[in-house]
Amino acid sequence: MKRNYLYIAMLALVAGTSCSKYLEHAPDQRAELNTPEKVAELLTSAYPSANYFVMAEARSDNQMDVSATGIQNPVNSDSYFWKDVTSTSQDGATYYWNACYSAIAAANQALEVCNSAANPKEYEGSKGEALLARAYAHFMLVTLYAKAYDPATAATDPGIPYVTVPESVVIKQYDRKTVAYVYEMIEKDIKEGMPLINDKYVIPAYHFTRRAAHAFASRFYLWKREWQKVIDEANQAFPANDFAANVRPWLNYQGATVTTNDLQAFYTNATNPGNLLLGETVSSLGINYYRYQYAMTQPRLNQIIAPLGISWSALKTYSNSSTFYFVMKYLAYFKRSSLNATTGVYYTMVPLLTTEEVLLNRAEALLMSDRYSEALDDLNTMAKTRINNYNATTHGYTETKITKYYETRTTDKKEAYRMAILDIRRAEFVNEGMRWLDILRLQMPVTHTTSKGEVYELAADDKRKLLQLPEEVTLSGVPLNPR
Repeated sequence: MKRNYLYIAMLALVAGTSCSKYLEHAPDQRAELNTPEKVAELLTSAYPSANYFVMAEARSDNQMDVSATGIQNPVNSDSYFWKDVTSTSQDGATYYWNACYSAIAAANQALEVCNSAANPKEYEGSKGEALLARAYAHFMLVTLYAKAYDPATAATDPGIPYVTVPESVVIKQYDRKTVAYVYEMIEKDIKEGMPLINDKYVIPAYHFTRRAAHAFASRFYLWKREWQKVIDEANQAFPANDFAANVRPWLNYQGATVTTNDLQAFYTNATNPGNLLLGETVSSLGINYYRYQYAMTQPRLNQIIAPLGISWSALKTYSNSSTFYFVMKYLAYFKRSSLNATTGVYYTMVPLLTTEEVLLNRAEALLMSDRYSEALDDLNTMAKTRINNYNATTHGYTETKITKYYETRTTDKKEAYRMAILDIRRAEFVNEGMRWLDILRLQMPVTHTTSKGEVYELAADDKRKLLQLPEEVTLSGVPLNPR
């Protein structure tokens, strides 16, 4: 295969960290990375300081043309029409790409120190975290900027550069290689890093704990369609099968005294058991996600959070006005550029890996392994935590209910079950970008309409599903993703 090369200009390792944190350290931190504690501190930069949620939600079938009075934002509007997002600002494709490679650079710098240390045993925990963080960032890049993994074509589909060494020059040449190669490298890092993680963190939700690592592995193998490995990883994440006790406990936040501020603080709180891995991202998501022109109306949101026609009443809906509806999930906070400045940056804490995803990954893998009753058990475990006054007879999912509900769309039992799982995933992860990942993974078509009645179609294999590579990355002659 013809080898293509591209240049990646890595951001400084301090990208995504606050100005105050940056000023607390020497400019060249590599000269100071001589203790396990300093390497562990560096690894706080090994997670993307950006998120893809704004792009992903707008590209999915969750959102619609709500109102011309909504916030006009090119990331939101370009994504809704599956155009290349040319904006380099936060929440866009270029910003996320750079944040991922900045995180990878931090992981690689940490790994270099871990591998060359005279006392490597003391660095094992950091090495494990760095390997998992590197694998995660590369996985998100290959997921969004390359064709979804397909065993039949992965060996020829162009991937993204898998970077394994620290940057020593400003601009370096890389081989893009294939999706299959990227997946091989991700799996290698997961397998090597998993046994080294020691879980010795003050705030575990901000790091790759052993549980978070198994959660990520369950997602990876779901995309790779290795069903038994998905099941195994989910079982290792929760060996006591205590998913119900470890999901985000929406039912605990139903009282009349619970405010929207309470819910915002709760959803991405590090003590929330459902949050297995959280990311601090430079993003206005927390203040704008329900106010864009392309967002959700009340009927669309009500439809989404009622999988199989049964309302997940624990998910409280809100409206910014009579037009914009949402589930309260995010809290934005503002960091001033200096002590007395009036300017600064908005940050939004986001869930990267959750208990709910692990459970639903396992449900789908059980289904694909023809273990229907076990898959049904997992779906009902979710339902019990999302429906007020849950009653098995009234609310419980059964094979009869599932096949009946989807009978106008399919007569195949397995396909009906999968539709149910996808609808439940859509409800659980609304406003989190996960619906778009499922659309990519399963090559689902999408239809968007405008307030004027114009209809836009995205076919199952539409090349616009791939986010475009940043323009500066392609200057070396690497072709853009085809359109």
